This record gives sequence, C-alpha cells and structure tokens, in this order.
Amino acid sequence: MTVKEAVTIKGVLFDFSGTLFRIESTSDWLRAVLDARGERLAEAELARCAEGLEAAGALPGGSFPQRMPDELSELWRTRDISGEHHRAAYTGLARQVGLPDEGLYDALYDRHMTPDAWSPYPDAAEVLGALRDHGLAVAVVSNIGWDLRPVFRAHGLDPLVDAYVLSYEHGVQKPDARLFRTACEAIGLDPREVLMVGDDQRADGGAVRLGSAVHFVDHLPVHQRPEGLLPVLDRAGITRPSAGPAAAR
Repeated sequence: MTVKEAVTIKGVLFDFSGTLFRIESTSDWLRAVLDARGERLAEAELARCAEGLEAAGALPGGSFPQRMPDELSELWRTRDISGEHHRAAYTGLARQVGLPDEGLYDALYDRHMTPDAWSPYPDAAEVLGALRDHGLAVAVVSNIGWDLRPVFRAHGLDPLVDAYVLSYEHGVQKPDARLFRTACEAIGLDPREVLMVGDDQRADGGAVRLGSAVHFVDHLPVHQRPEGLLPVLDRAGITRPSAGPAAAR
C-alpha cells in the first residue's frame, strides 16, 4: 500500500523494529540471559524453552503469539501505551512457558531492551546518512514500551535522527494518527511532505490518514534483507551511487 507523493518529500518517519533494526533470535535471546546469569540448560531443554517462547510471542520485536490467552488479550491490545503495559504483556506471554527459574521472565524482558539484543539492517546507516546529507529530516515513530534511544546511540545512528516519537511517552499507539502528527510537528513538516517507512501495513499505514506517503519493507532477519531500505532514497528523490550506469555518468 503506497500513496503517490503530491509534494516533494522533505522528511521521513521510520518505524524501529523490523524496519531500521531487528531483534536477535529467540534462542540467542534465551542463551544470552542464561549466560549472563551463569545458568546452563541442556541443549534439548534450551531448544524446548526457546520454541515455546517463540510460539508464545514472548520476545518483543519477534514473532506474534500463535495463541493469545484470554486474560492477556486486552493488555496485548494496549501494550504500547505505557511501559507497565508493555512489560506486563510480554512477561505474561513468557509465563505461558515453563522455565526452570522464575527470575528468567523479568531477565528476558530486560535483555530485549539492551543494545546488544538489536542489530541495524545493513543499509540503515547508508540510508539515514544520505537523507541527512540531502537535508531531509528524520524521525523514528515506534509502538514501544521503553526508551530505544540507547540502541541508536550504541550503534552510531543517533546523530542521524532528528526526533524520536515513542508510543509509551505519549500514551498513543499507531495507527492512531495523533502519533504521526506529533512526529511531523517534531520535525516541523506538514504530513503531506513526509514519507512513512514501516513493516506493518495496519500500524504504519495509519500515516495515510494525514496525507503522508507510505513505503513498506519486509520484516525479515538482518541477513535476509541487506538492501530493503535503499528504495526509500528513490522515493525521496535521492539518486543512489549504485543505482545503475546512468548514476555513474
């Protein structure tokens, strides 16, 4: 789903998870927490726990739950409006899986907020840098329950972002148009001058209601999407050095 740009694009809004960054795998997530706590599981038991957590959708930024427990359905629906809702929703999902240590549930949640748990997509720095070089404003608009700014700082991308608009800080989550409007105001642009880039057609597509153009990327592991963001430069009217023979002339 895209909207034809009616005016020159002067700014780009990016989603976070699945768009600019990708969370580690569920098995790596569990293994990292166990290692940090000095705990060990037999490989078969570790695989069982990781598979259960994956099916439960317990890793934020990972797979969606295969089954939503009735008692968590409302909390899940509003998980991104506050830090408390977000933690309760995801630790609640994790607790659908029997783990050998009760302390693991909160430790797993805490792990996913660390920069080491996230990897930028290979072309993220190139695209953000090109937008900055060409004078386009950039904001990150995320449905999230925690402060992602340290992730950007740790991976060297923070200097390329002008504003962060995070759902839990505003009590509003995408696709509510108010979050996109707040982001546009933060970078001083009319929504019709902005391109929204995300991986969720329902959530990120909400920007269309304000007249913004929208571009979708695939939510894939980092190694499977090395150049998924590069078309954003085309949408923004920026010629890529590698765009073809004509660009080299």
